[in-house]
Amino acid sequence: MTRAREAGLDLVEVDSNAQPPVCRILDYGKWKYEQAKKEREGRKHQKGTMIHEVRMRPRTGQHDIDLKVKIVERLLAEGDKVKLSIMFRGRELSHPEIGHEVLGKALERLKESASVEKPPGMEGRFLSVILTPTVKKVVAAAKATANGDAVAELAKPAAAPKVKAAKPAAAPPEPAVAAAEATSATDGKEETGG
Repeated sequence: MTRAREAGLDLVEVDSNAQPPVCRILDYGKWKYEQAKKEREGRKHQKGTMIHEVRMRPRTGQHDIDLKVKIVERLLAEGDKVKLSIMFRGRELSHPEIGHEVLGKALERLKESASVEKPPGMEGRFLSVILTPTVKKVVAAAKATANGDAVAELAKPAAAPKVKAAKPAAAPPEPAVAAAEATSATDGKEETGG
């Protein structure tokens, strides 16, 4: 305790259950600041889970459903959650079974790459379902991306040196203008010299 006072530092109890209790002499304010800084650094590199929403309508055609499914598969491969919604307008609300059919077609195509976190349900004028990526697909996509990046690096051609384009030289003055300037310059000298 006296050594901590002499050094102008704090005596901090590290482990009170040990025999004898373990203590450290340190600047407690500085230690707390460093701990908070480490925590912020750790959060900076964390990737939060995003929920992306992909919307469709009850009268969406098969080709458009296929396109939306590809978008959902790409988002799931990145490891994000996806909210797949069917938006009803006007009288479409009186026939939600049509929306269920469209959602069923999309879910049928996504059953290998996604699992249903929240089953389909109406939320106002939206019929929606929340999908999460299956673990196997995310790991496989991460490995493929890592391998693909390495292969892409090897396949890149060597960067050619950048050459700046030379500026075109200024055009020489027209002969008539140059001759007129020459005469006016000599005329001025004769007047001042005479």
